[in-house]
Amino acid sequence: MYFGVNLLGLAQQPRDQDMQERFAELVEWVHAVRDAGFDHFTMGQHYLTAPFQQFQPVPLLARLIPETGSMHMFSTLVAPLQKPVELAETWASLDVLSGGRVGMCLALGYRDEEYAAFGIDQKTRVRRQRELVETLIALWTQDEVTAEGLDFSLDRQTVTLRPVQRPHPPIWIAANADAAVQRAARWGLKWNINPHATHETVARQVQLYRDAWHEAGHAGEPTFPISREVFCAETREEAVRLAFPYLGQKYAAYGSWGQDKALPGNESFQIPLEELAGDRFIIGDPDDVAREIGRYQEIGIDRVHLRTNWPGMPLNTALTGMRLFASEVAPRFRPGTEA
Repeated sequence: MYFGVNLLGLAQQPRDQDMQERFAELVEWVHAVRDAGFDHFTMGQHYLTAPFQQFQPVPLLARLIPETGSMHMFSTLVAPLQKPVELAETWASLDVLSGGRVGMCLALGYRDEEYAAFGIDQKTRVRRQRELVETLIALWTQDEVTAEGLDFSLDRQTVTLRPVQRPHPPIWIAANADAAVQRAARWGLKWNINPHATHETVARQVQLYRDAWHEAGHAGEPTFPISREVFCAETREEAVRLAFPYLGQKYAAYGSWGQDKALPGNESFQIPLEELAGDRFIIGDPDDVAREIGRYQEIGIDRVHLRTNWPGMPLNTALTGMRLFASEVAPRFRPGTEA
């Protein structure tokens, strides 16, 4: 199993924070994660993020390339707000500069203010995501591309800068709804599982994906990357004490943004945090955390992105939890070991 961390807790901060200072901490965090043996890191993209402020992925990834050793770097992007030619050339540039270490995750997004700011009708978002995926892959793999989209037109055009990774860098699809999970399977692209759904929902949707994958005629058995809220401490009580104040603030923001309404079923983040955490967050001592990670491994998860620090959490607190996970939990899932 592969383990990475999410940069959310430092790339996104309350508005009263000095982002130059937080960036220095982010670099320190990346160095520590690299040195602890993690395989990759991930980050996300949002615009107009009140009550937080946030770095955008492309400049941040470019700046972090020399800091990351051999780690792979993934970012989620709001797909309907992207243009295929710009994305193809920008991410080919990042892939060349990093020596073939970048990947992307394309999400539909769910925030009205982002769509309004870019003049995009949310009703077109699925079509725009599909056009982006198809055209992006074509631009990276074909000598000449002719394609027509809602707001782009290509007539025998060529992207001459090609990625190092062949046929192209990894493209994952972020999905919450059942239909979106099945769509990712039909496209033959990995489904990057969100951090908000319960284990019960994840297990059910993994089976939906598998069924759709085989019905579409794809070979082999799919595996899955997943994001989870994870915090490891010497005791569960200590983990809860350290993590919950920052998780609570983050999920209050998600509730105000409508993230819970994007999930299947009748989810609500307006419930006590202890209840929200049940079967959803992985918070506890090393044995607790390993046991929960093992439950996801059993259903086909092979890559976990730990969201193990959150906006406002002191860097030293996050470092302690991350290093305990690296030393006491991750080795149980490496080749030649048993969970």
